[in-house]
Amino acid sequence: MESSSLHGFLVVDKPGGVTSRDAVDRAQSWFPRGTRLGHTGTLDPLATGVLVLAVGSGTRLTEFVQDMDKTYRAGIRLGARSDTEDVDGTITPMDGATAPDREVLDELLQSFVGAIDQVPPAYSAAKISGRRAYDLARRGHEVTLAPRRVRVYQIDVISYVYPKLDLEVRCGKGTYIRSLARDLGERLGCGGLIDSLRRTRVGPFEASAGIGLDALASEAQRRLLPLIAAVAELPNIAVTAAETQRLRHGQCLCPGASASDKSAEAVAMVQGKETLVGIGAWDAEKRILTPVKVMPVIG
Repeated sequence: MESSSLHGFLVVDKPGGVTSRDAVDRAQSWFPRGTRLGHTGTLDPLATGVLVLAVGSGTRLTEFVQDMDKTYRAGIRLGARSDTEDVDGTITPMDGATAPDREVLDELLQSFVGAIDQVPPAYSAAKISGRRAYDLARRGHEVTLAPRRVRVYQIDVISYVYPKLDLEVRCGKGTYIRSLARDLGERLGCGGLIDSLRRTRVGPFEASAGIGLDALASEAQRRLLPLIAAVAELPNIAVTAAETQRLRHGQCLCPGASASDKSAEAVAMVQGKETLVGIGAWDAEKRILTPVKVMPVIG
């Protein structure tokens, strides 16, 4: 039996100049030796803001946090290019670059809203034949990545005084804001790169709820969010204590009125107000709930 205080999710407000892996390593000291710990989505060293850490049994639910929408505050420098597509790389000013009109800029930004094909940065964690692109790029190899379909829900201009452009971007899984800055600059004909980047939200996890890496272990453990926070965007099906025991033994259920009338690929199976029993597949036509992933008994 495991202690419930050591399982869940923790929002860290990552500082700049620190890798996501370094942040996890530093956070490890907040928890007893042997506690499983990982992050749910990489932030560039340059970037600050929401880094959601999965603690203990939370590490079994990372994919649900990774699938959540993200919101970023991006500072873009127009009039230049960078080999890393941000200020940490080698910057090359664009000769003859001129300030785009605001009307042109607004219209072009909207062309990036929706489902778009985006090529990840060469200096990214994308893989080529099993190797990280950034490892190849740092060794001087030419990196060619295929475009990926991503979704951008909204782009708002916060301020624009050339060459500085501040945006708020709400997007889906796998979207690279550095690629967005690069592609915007190319289509404007003046080049563009990320000057600053802050992730302000991942699903229900917000930067305002984050703790710094200098926090005390007692605060970190006190701020742990329950496992159910990872599935906040999934439909819920309530199960009883008796049904929970059946699910833990891999048995399917035919729940009553508490079940949704619509089938879903995945549903959160919940006992009481916030005890996550696991993830199931719900067939509304047959009214059968099949356990897919059952969480261990905690308490």
